[in-house]
Amino acid sequence: MLTRELAEDGYSGVEVRVTPMRTEIIIRATRTQNVLGEKGRRIRELTSVVQKRFAFAEGTVELYAEKVHNRGLCAIAQAESLRYKLLGGLAVRRACYGVLRYVMENGAKGCEVIVSGKLRAARAKSMKFTDGYMISSGAPKRDYIDSAVRHVLLRQGVLGIKVKIMLPWDPSGKQGPKNPMPDLITIHNPKEEEDLSAKPLAA
Repeated sequence: MLTRELAEDGYSGVEVRVTPMRTEIIIRATRTQNVLGEKGRRIRELTSVVQKRFAFAEGTVELYAEKVHNRGLCAIAQAESLRYKLLGGLAVRRACYGVLRYVMENGAKGCEVIVSGKLRAARAKSMKFTDGYMISSGAPKRDYIDSAVRHVLLRQGVLGIKVKIMLPWDPSGKQGPKNPMPDLITIHNPKEEEDLSAKPLAA
């Protein structure tokens, strides 16, 4: 529901925090001012819609808007951006390479964009654009890969968009996961060797 409603405002997912008193829903978006609306009108409207739609009691649900730190590392934001480029009539190849370059310039380790459907001809096909380093299996995939799927309703049919971003390792946990990759090898500088010949031998 929020995906449809806030698609144009760079919606990038939600975080739900349940406390004994109330439920807090934090909406992540690239354009938080649009989510809040004029004097907070839109967020109040969204709060009442969520309250009615999911049968929350009066005053037990609160909606907040949080700005995405780096939209270049957010797969949902990039999938939506690509969707609007394609709806605007931009060529598929040009739109995908634009997204790929933007993601890599924002510090991602790797990126993959797949567009499938009736791209030019009547026959459906799939185009894959990749850059950098990408992992596809194992436990690190859960932490390091951010992915999103969107559909574009064009005149000739529906196109499918799949965006996968490999996040960089960030010890602070802001731009990417705190845990390093299991195959990461850190080479430390060798310790200074002591000259034992100068020391007197103990009797």
